[in-house]
Amino acid sequence: MKRQLVFDDALTRADRVVLGNLAKDIECWSSIEGTESSDASTGRDSGLGSDEGSSLNGKSLRGHDVRGSTRTARDVARLKASRDPTSSDFDPTVFQLVDDWRGRFSPAFTRHVLEPYVRQARKVARHPTDVVMITHLIIYFTTLVPSAILLYRRFHLLHGLVHAAMQAYFCGTYTLMMHQHIHQRGILAKRFSLVDRMLPYILDPMMGHTWNSYFYHHVKHHHVENNGPDDLSSTLRYQRDSVGDFLRYVGRFYFFVWLDLPLYFLRKKRPGMAARAAGGEYLTFAFYATMGMRFGWKPTIFVYIIPLLLMRVGLMIGNWGQHAFVDADDPDSDFRSSITLIDVASNRFCFNDGYHTSHHLNPLRHWRDHPISLLQQKHTYASEGALVFHDIDFLMITFRLLQKNYRRLAECMVPLGSQIDLTMDERIALLKTLTRRFSEDEIRQKFPHRKS
Repeated sequence: MKRQLVFDDALTRADRVVLGNLAKDIECWSSIEGTESSDASTGRDSGLGSDEGSSLNGKSLRGHDVRGSTRTARDVARLKASRDPTSSDFDPTVFQLVDDWRGRFSPAFTRHVLEPYVRQARKVARHPTDVVMITHLIIYFTTLVPSAILLYRRFHLLHGLVHAAMQAYFCGTYTLMMHQHIHQRGILAKRFSLVDRMLPYILDPMMGHTWNSYFYHHVKHHHVENNGPDDLSSTLRYQRDSVGDFLRYVGRFYFFVWLDLPLYFLRKKRPGMAARAAGGEYLTFAFYATMGMRFGWKPTIFVYIIPLLLMRVGLMIGNWGQHAFVDADDPDSDFRSSITLIDVASNRFCFNDGYHTSHHLNPLRHWRDHPISLLQQKHTYASEGALVFHDIDFLMITFRLLQKNYRRLAECMVPLGSQIDLTMDERIALLKTLTRRFSEDEIRQKFPHRKS
């Protein structure tokens, strides 16, 4: 099985550690097949992680038990040290493209330019690990913002197309940086709180987000409903490998979220939140109209309208992939209604967005802690039947589902626990059962506490 796992050269260091650890578990499972469990760990999520367990969903590691526990403890310790500023192994994330930033440049450039920059950026960032967020803010304010100003000063179609391409390249990373922002109430140190609060009002519209809509839809709505029946972005009522259902899913969000979200808060008797959600949406539209009428529609289309239209499609394609596989027996479980991806696009370029199960288990968990948490709770993931994939991102999860290409999805699985015993055809059968539409009767039975 290990030979079937793809260790992409571009994986982050953390992803390589996690995937290597799970590959070793697969080897151990195969060598002790048929034995009984000797581990009594509960696997409870305690925040950033949980107590280490050495059992793999009911099978004892016997001779491998001590070695397996030691290996996982060693891997966890490595990852913790890399994000601990007091450790000699502390390694802040500075650039997304590379991990070993100290070894990528000449010693003189590293010593006289990079290291002073990192020291100062650590003081500006909310978390010392997050130098990369300061790097990206610098990139946006030295490329995207000046480009937008120049487009308004003198519009040229070629410039507009290049600007739109630049926005498309930036928007994924920016969105997941703002994902950290909305969950942790900022990405800058507290003394820069005013700047921190102003950043989204400048950059969000350029990246396809209306003011505060991401916060209210994602934090105050999606994480409250958790893909349940009252979640406006819930996948429960859709056949997740159906093109028609997918188009209806995207269409509802695309054309009606401006109305649906405020109405949702009104149904939940939260009129203040409804007013703020609607206000941010409508004021942004008014801002777009003002910019178009006052300064010209051509630059406004490229600077603001195109990113909005693309982002709203992208968000729903991603959410479909994140919540496409839902267990019929326990659809309210975070382990069984979301998935984990160990891939380059989600984790290197989007702040570990692939660890979606970990994020739902604890939405306040820092992005660098997700790989640690998965390793610490891997026995729970296994016993709960959680799904882990590799060598595929959320957009391609959605695309492969709409192709009904379950074989490719099965090949991308990183099997945990009893999943290791499944043949490829059995994996395919399992995945197909998890994409089935829920009937209204099933929803009422499985979510008796959910009432609009």
